[in-house]
Amino acid sequence: MKLLFSSESVNEGHPDKLCDQISDAILDECLKTDENSKVACETSTGTGFVIVFGEITTKSVVNYEKIVRDTLRNIGFDSDDKGINCDTCDVIIKLHSQSPDIAQGVHINKKDEEIGAGDQGIMFGYATDETENLMPLTHDLATKLGKRLTDVRKNGLCPWLRPDGKTQVTVEFDDSSDLNGELIPKRVHTILISTQHNPEVTNSYIRSELIKHVINNVIPEKYIDTNTIIHINPSGRFVIGGPEGDGGLTGRKIIIDTYGGWGAHGGGAFSGKDPTKVDRSAAYMARWVAKSLVSAGLAKRILIQVAYAIGVPEPLSINVNTYNTGLKTDEELLDIINDNFDFRPGMIAKQLDLKKPRYLKTACYGHFGRNDESFTWETPKQIKF
Repeated sequence: MKLLFSSESVNEGHPDKLCDQISDAILDECLKTDENSKVACETSTGTGFVIVFGEITTKSVVNYEKIVRDTLRNIGFDSDDKGINCDTCDVIIKLHSQSPDIAQGVHINKKDEEIGAGDQGIMFGYATDETENLMPLTHDLATKLGKRLTDVRKNGLCPWLRPDGKTQVTVEFDDSSDLNGELIPKRVHTILISTQHNPEVTNSYIRSELIKHVINNVIPEKYIDTNTIIHINPSGRFVIGGPEGDGGLTGRKIIIDTYGGWGAHGGGAFSGKDPTKVDRSAAYMARWVAKSLVSAGLAKRILIQVAYAIGVPEPLSINVNTYNTGLKTDEELLDIINDNFDFRPGMIAKQLDLKKPRYLKTACYGHFGRNDESFTWETPKQIKF
């Protein structure tokens, strides 16, 4: 049976993504000199302005406005023509300290093993053997196309590109019943790229250059055939972009941040949150567990769910689903997980070394599937079973 599935990604210049990056840049600055900073930082942007708001308790001295302007500049927003000017835009800071009600229930006067979850919620981790990095192929390709768009803009191959952009990839899978839950990628069905550009370039030039420098660089030849559909800037024009083209807000690209629609998502966003916020840390933990099990050959695909209550260290529940691809039963795998992993928030931060700055890098092009030593949750644990 033929199955089509699509995943999308957005570039670092997308207004929602630039907000994620500002929030995580602020988190990194707080953690530089105070690893116990408590941060729940939100960012919003629109034409000519950026607003930073939320709750931060830290001993670090942070120049919030400078971080906002530096982040915009590094993305490439240095002119009103591109969507926002890092040097002249309005920067509004509206921050206050963490609620003492939350602090006393979560971390005040508590050892690492006693730290409670910063909020209730459900988190998911997913891994699949479709790709070398154990990520879904559709999501992996869409993300890499977006990253490549940024690379060719910044290295001068396509200097007419501007920071904002989106990608989407549809893959055709073999989903035959005799595969027992395993998905076999067959071909790329459709590629979609919408990218901001300078006004003087033509659509035909954009198409030829992006096929040559982006698509052919990212999509493996084995997945492309004469029937593969390619849409590039189907709206016909994408000159106005960034915050001028659309408003932005932290945490609105959570599926892009995770698995591109595969598996599941609990609903919590990541960026701007310190490790006591299980929306982030427990999602990293669940990915670590899922990747470790697939790496160990215990399943071809696996989804891990974990649930928490605010102030309570131990998870309320852990669920395992191998889509019938497991070497052992899901119940047996749950026992293996409990024997090998500690899901208490304070211990997650310790196991994955989450109190060190590294979060700005996560805020664009995915929190998972990255080959970077600071992405500690991407290094599989050697499991005893």
